[in-house]
Amino acid sequence: MEKEISITCQSQDSPRVDAYLACNTDFSRSRIKKLCDEKCVLVNDHVVKCNKILKYGDIVLIKINQVEESLLKAENIPIDIVYQDSYVAVINKPQGMTVHAGNGVKGSTLVNALLYHLDSLSGINGVVRPGIVHRIDKNTSGLLVVAKNDKAHLALSSQLENKTCKRVYWALCEGVLKDDSGTIETFISRSEKDRTKMMVSVTGRNAITDYKVIKRFKDYTLCEFSLKTGRTHQIRVHAKHIGHPIVGDKEYGYKNQKFNLEGQLLHAKTLQFVHPSTKELVCFSAPLPDYFENILKKLK
Repeated sequence: MEKEISITCQSQDSPRVDAYLACNTDFSRSRIKKLCDEKCVLVNDHVVKCNKILKYGDIVLIKINQVEESLLKAENIPIDIVYQDSYVAVINKPQGMTVHAGNGVKGSTLVNALLYHLDSLSGINGVVRPGIVHRIDKNTSGLLVVAKNDKAHLALSSQLENKTCKRVYWALCEGVLKDDSGTIETFISRSEKDRTKMMVSVTGRNAITDYKVIKRFKDYTLCEFSLKTGRTHQIRVHAKHIGHPIVGDKEYGYKNQKFNLEGQLLHAKTLQFVHPSTKELVCFSAPLPDYFENILKKLK
């Protein structure tokens, strides 16, 4: 499948095709270069390189390859859109929803819902993951930011890479933590026994998580976790590493769970970043889900 975008050059200044498209579309210059390298940009029906000089009236055609329709189908799935403008959307994802297709999942994902509810999404991560800058696990609830164009995507990705995007989670952990706060720093790599899981190891990618005790109960601790890096399953792996896995975590937690839960009590509660357009620091917060609050009430 292919999607085609046609643009007629209206400039008299003989611009390069990559520069002109970067200014007149939502594509980033790097994405345009990639499309040119893949021979997906044509001028007057001829494939061109990104340094092609345009003339007034030239017709530029961008061909975007798409995967099977089932992966990209817009689905009217209700989602909690906390905020949106022409650059970003902040979503409060429910527990049980997968962010994007993959590993046998072909529909009913957050991406399917975004395609229905939002008017545009960035394309840097390809057609399977449009708009997705970062992810949270299927059975983790809470906030994530979605990019609605490539320029916003690049700006947000840069903040994540430079650790200037603040992500704070609340979790109910097994047992009573001794220290009021601390930092967990390890290497995390994929498990050799189960490739779907991660583990603390002597090699791998550096992972740093700050934690702070919110409230102690008889056999549990409500904790705040702040991500300094963004490794797969990082908080869940680190909670297990310090001997206090997250309640309801069927992969990294205790085998015998006291509560009948669909997944771990881990919620992305606060998200803070610099807005890609206004350059203002923005902060969003999402309350704990009802099932999480109900467990806390039982413990009180």
